[in-house]
Amino acid sequence: MILVVDDDPDIARFVEVNLRSAGFDVVVAPDGEEALVKADEIRPDLVLLDVMMPRIDGFEVAQRLRRNPRTANTCIIMLTAKAQSSDKVLGLTAGADDYIIKPFDPIELLARVKTTLRRARDNRNLSPLTGLPGNIQIEDEVQRRVEESQSFALLTCDLDNFKAYNDHYGFLQGDRVIQATARILQDAVEEYSRAEGFVGHVGGDDFVLVVSPDAAEDVAKRIIVQFDREATNHYDRGDVERGFIEVEDRQGNPQKFPVISISIGIATTATRSFSHYGEAIAVGAEMKQVAKRQPRSAYAIDRRRGAA
Repeated sequence: MILVVDDDPDIARFVEVNLRSAGFDVVVAPDGEEALVKADEIRPDLVLLDVMMPRIDGFEVAQRLRRNPRTANTCIIMLTAKAQSSDKVLGLTAGADDYIIKPFDPIELLARVKTTLRRARDNRNLSPLTGLPGNIQIEDEVQRRVEESQSFALLTCDLDNFKAYNDHYGFLQGDRVIQATARILQDAVEEYSRAEGFVGHVGGDDFVLVVSPDAAEDVAKRIIVQFDREATNHYDRGDVERGFIEVEDRQGNPQKFPVISISIGIATTATRSFSHYGEAIAVGAEMKQVAKRQPRSAYAIDRRRGAA
């Protein structure tokens, strides 16, 4: 849903017609006061906001939209006849995501709208902890490669004994482990599969990587070596010397847990084809369970031939 705010009915109608023709749902408000009311009611994905309006100008509307929790994350594009750089800065400072100078071409308008919405969608799907793409982008990335019949390997990764570590050291320290793991994964993909590589954070200690089939095992080995090299850095010296931590189970009985490790499952088009991203994810998850049978960091690759 897009909210168009302009006190000039001709411009508002022009913008509305072009957006509707591109498939967008549009609501129009003739001034800032009504815009704030409608924005609070419909919670639009984007507001196209004229700067020069009676009663409340666009800068004030943008600021109030950002202060309202219901509209704080709404995209805002300012529309103005002013081309001064100071006006652009003022608009961006007020909370605008983009700025279009009147008169504008309909093609430019649609391009700016689509770009802003796509950027916002991507940003909303980034993990706040690691900054990596989340579930929606992971699905889109894998499905795109499936539909384009690209060759790829999918690596599903998670940490062993992480819950016990989190319980023992606390969530703040656990978050640092997750962030360190994200960096290790990114470094490995950058080294071996830069052009084709993708790193996503499913959530918690779960990650998904997409690389070229030839690079998959090198990436997995690089991750394991680096992870194991750094793992003890996240422990107190006494726990490292003992080689384990003690965490009580639900019955209050102390249980011993070794140093965290990483397990990686690999699904690859080198041995089978996939008709849907879910098939690749399922095979990768299955292989990860195989890797977890090892008492240390390990990877397992699916070498079975045939369709998934």
